[in-house]
Amino acid sequence: MKGKVLFISGIDTNVGKTYATGILARQLAAEGHTVITQKMIQTGCTDISEDIEMHRQLMGIPFTEEDKAGLTCPYIFTYPCSPHMAAERDGRRIELDTITRATNELQERYEYVLLEGAGGLMVPNNFESLTIDYVREQQYPLILVTSGKLGSINHTLLSLYACRQQGIQVHSVIYNLYPHTDQLIEDNTLAYLRQYIRREWPDTHLLLLPKAGPSPSNSSMVIPAEWHRQPTVAR
Repeated sequence: MKGKVLFISGIDTNVGKTYATGILARQLAAEGHTVITQKMIQTGCTDISEDIEMHRQLMGIPFTEEDKAGLTCPYIFTYPCSPHMAAERDGRRIELDTITRATNELQERYEYVLLEGAGGLMVPNNFESLTIDYVREQQYPLILVTSGKLGSINHTLLSLYACRQQGIQVHSVIYNLYPHTDQLIEDNTLAYLRQYIRREWPDTHLLLLPKAGPSPSNSSMVIPAEWHRQPTVAR
């Protein structure tokens, strides 16, 4: 049976997608599942994906054979910018079928493939396709990473609204508690999002990513049993 792909995006860049992906992968492995992470497109790197490297560190494992074969990050570009710009600067073109084929191959080997995107849902992969278009076309359930920083309610609701308009399944929202900013805003944001998701997205799970800081060796997320069930399509 082919493995399940979960696409991980965020409300913005630097919201904690890579950290969340690695911690989630480690948690799933600890529960006895076979899991691999994949980075759709990496910019600002040469040779290896720094996000895949972080995933492996968080999972406590070395680079895999799939990493060495390039399956876990089909595209790496040198300039730290949007994928469409990074590819253009390097004189290359992103072919989304290449990413899909790599993901399909990983599905044959693992129960879970956690596919991390670049930036948020409206980031252009090339001049014809946004990230949200790719998620919709592949019918991947989405995990959305958010946080308690000022403005995140707006960004989270806009992302969820876009998913609803596109008929994308929002499997989970991960609320990243690191780094600490303003406790009052963090607490209020969490309370608001918890109430909003319960009312508007009742089949969507809300998970908390703990405040672990730069050394998350003991970090874990509580994954309820029903988390593993297939979510329903957005209303």
